[in-house]
Amino acid sequence: MPRPRKTIISLDDTPYYHCVARCVRRAFLCGVDHYSGNDYEHRRQWLEDKLHSTAAAFAIKLCAYAVMSNHYHVVLHVRIDLASEWSDRDVVTRWHSLFAGNLVSQRFLLGELLSDIQMKLLSKDIETWRARLCDISWYMRIVNEAVARKANEEDHCTGRFWEGRFKSQALLDDRALLACMAYVDLNPVRTSVSDSPEASDHACVKQRIDALEKNQPEKKTIESFVGSQAEKTGIPFRLTEYLELVDWTGRILRDDKRDAINDALPPILERLAFNEEAWKILTTKFEQQFKHWVGSANIVKQTYSDKCYQRIPSTANHKILFG
Repeated sequence: MPRPRKTIISLDDTPYYHCVARCVRRAFLCGVDHYSGNDYEHRRQWLEDKLHSTAAAFAIKLCAYAVMSNHYHVVLHVRIDLASEWSDRDVVTRWHSLFAGNLVSQRFLLGELLSDIQMKLLSKDIETWRARLCDISWYMRIVNEAVARKANEEDHCTGRFWEGRFKSQALLDDRALLACMAYVDLNPVRTSVSDSPEASDHACVKQRIDALEKNQPEKKTIESFVGSQAEKTGIPFRLTEYLELVDWTGRILRDDKRDAINDALPPILERLAFNEEAWKILTTKFEQQFKHWVGSANIVKQTYSDKCYQRIPSTANHKILFG
């Protein structure tokens, strides 16, 4: 029986989520449609731009993403700490960058004097908007609706563009986060869309590599790697370690490049107790191995218990792949 979305996406469990949205039937999000011969490659940029512009308004950072031919992946980090620092004006301004708001909020931004009743009503709206700007469902809704409208307009048709609501997986620990990010960033390599991570257009890993090569800061919408700096909020690994790991993994996913690399596991995998076979499965079949919650078997079992499951689903894959 399907679980309600609110029980799957719970910030009490984790702020990290892997989301996937797929096109309906044979509709093509991007690339060349082999059935009609139409080229939709330009839609990749539509989606990538919308992922960033929406994240700029939300208290959500992009950890990884990859825009494929008929679907896309994104790993999101919900930053409640950022939303709590916003002033009321910040919240209204951010909401107005996405929607028109209402007459009272528009007058508020113009600096007009509001009555006590109007301020009370606006305060309720601000509380609602602040919560929505931390909500993954609202984030995905805005991104998907915008792309669907543009695609339907271009195709001169109406109706569904996405096959349904997006799929989400909660990443419960650091190892699940690392494996999922690598899986997403290497999707173009695994499907032979590109030869290497640095050549993977419209993937987050290329954005990181380009910024590093140009000695420029990453986009503000992309979550930073903070390593072991406990005082900072971000991805708990070092960027250089991650890029080395992605490069190594990308090579083992390409049969023609296996002999070009050292057989030894990168230090980050040894530190997190991954073996090569488990890592290869995680970075090629991540979605198929797990349903809603991903992490070590003990953490997943505890999550099932907290969600009041009468029967705990099997955690065999979690135990095999995460130890």
